[in-house]
Amino acid sequence: MANPGIIEIIDVHKRYEVNNEALHVLGGLSLTITPGEFVSIVGLSGSGKSTLLRLLIGLDRDYQGEIRVGGEPVRGPSLDRGIVFQEHRLFPWLNVRDNVGLGLENSKLSVSEKERTVREHIELVGLRGFEEAYPHQLSGGMAQRAAIARALVNRPSILLLDEPFGALDALTRSNLQQELQRIWQSEKISMVLVTHDVDEAVYLGDRVVVLEPHPGRIERIVPIDVPHPRERKDPRLEALIREVREAILEHRS
Repeated sequence: MANPGIIEIIDVHKRYEVNNEALHVLGGLSLTITPGEFVSIVGLSGSGKSTLLRLLIGLDRDYQGEIRVGGEPVRGPSLDRGIVFQEHRLFPWLNVRDNVGLGLENSKLSVSEKERTVREHIELVGLRGFEEAYPHQLSGGMAQRAAIARALVNRPSILLLDEPFGALDALTRSNLQQELQRIWQSEKISMVLVTHDVDEAVYLGDRVVVLEPHPGRIERIVPIDVPHPRERKDPRLEALIREVREAILEHRS
């Protein structure tokens, strides 16, 4: 049996019908993400970043090619694939503990095991002491921490992140990037990050996949061979950021 953390994207084509015309969004994209790897995906608008993530989540099955997770075709959403969006999507009538606990709603764990697991993940994201707080009482960064805890609480093999820090101020975003790096090293699961922030992509990723637009294809894969934990001012990272930016801008019209 294949490792549940492996993702195989094989010659994937995706198009939409717009005004009775075919809009090609992905054009023969192939990529393998190894278990425990952190892959960042960047590219101009129209390169299919978010579309690809929707396919990985299993929200859209209308495409050509094949996507396998753990050796099995993706046929829909799965508890083994956690997802964090740009907006936290917490339920406003539930406190942090109950919002995180929703991730275990279909779990076979006992009540005490669920309580312990929720507590551990609230602590993992640094929200100990805020278990009884409601979303409106949290800052944007704290709400995203709760959303990350909810996505991780059932211990998925893969975490998919769609611009998770895009709506946050620069300082909060920087702090949560560091937290995400720490969580990834602690949980040792595969992570796929879609982002417009090249600095973020390079700082967090083992590899940065640069997509070219119309239709989305892989233009370049940039290995980030800088050990963790990383320093943002590391000249090696700065050089890689320039390389990724130049690869993206080559396709700007």
